[in-house]
Amino acid sequence: MIESTRPGRIHEISAVSNPRIKSIKGLFQKKQRDQTETFLVEGLKLVMDAYDHGWEIVTLVYSKGDETRNLIDELAAKVRVQGGDILEVNNKVLTSITRKDNPQTVLGVIKQKWSKPPSTVVDPNTVWIGLDRVRDPGNLGTIIRTADSAGADGIILIGETTDPFSVEATRATMGSIFNVPLVRMTNHNFLDWRKQWNGLVVGTHLKGAVDFRTLDYSAQPILLMMGNEQQGLPDELADTCDHLALIPMHGAADSLNLAIATGVFLFQMGKRLPEPAHCGDGK
Repeated sequence: MIESTRPGRIHEISAVSNPRIKSIKGLFQKKQRDQTETFLVEGLKLVMDAYDHGWEIVTLVYSKGDETRNLIDELAAKVRVQGGDILEVNNKVLTSITRKDNPQTVLGVIKQKWSKPPSTVVDPNTVWIGLDRVRDPGNLGTIIRTADSAGADGIILIGETTDPFSVEATRATMGSIFNVPLVRMTNHNFLDWRKQWNGLVVGTHLKGAVDFRTLDYSAQPILLMMGNEQQGLPDELADTCDHLALIPMHGAADSLNLAIATGVFLFQMGKRLPEPAHCGDGK
């Protein structure tokens, strides 16, 4: 639980030119997100997910006439106790922030949170994912959501991977960004860390000699390496893998979308994991 020495303040804002509104708009740009170490999420569910998972809500923005006002009031009270500010705005201001005609009526400015890479891994059911230079925020967000649903323990973003805290990426995670540890590393730092990984490292590669279904994923921690959408794993990362594997293809397609391929691997590996707490419906 986040604690604060002072309650947050409540502000009523009706002008799109307000400096605080301009600052929030700036979070659509990576430079602003990096400078403030915050990011923007849209929708009451995502903001509530952030709070429930212990993330710091710096600012809560909501529309005066929202039909879910009781839920918003409850959330606003909790955010204020933690020191977050509350901005009550009109639809014109919300539209100016989100650049949509029918914007979400609740927005949250959230403090970014990065994790450290695992050190000594003891649990043989541990699964981490290494992603090399993922370019598409939708792909990254979907991978984070899939990793959460498959029970993966975290994701390492290697090199110039797209920002997981962009609005597009966080939207695609459907709230899972608040439940999956994220680590960022340069190639050099990753290669140094890889030396201490005491488990199996499986890389996906079109030239992989092994059908991914034939590998034994049991009784040891696994690091799954997934490459860039266009180029796949570079040689320096592929060379660190214990196995290079591929997904056999039918039809005319020669490859799968990166997020789908990651999901196929994760759920194949997940056959050894405990029964899930609930089942998804594919929404």
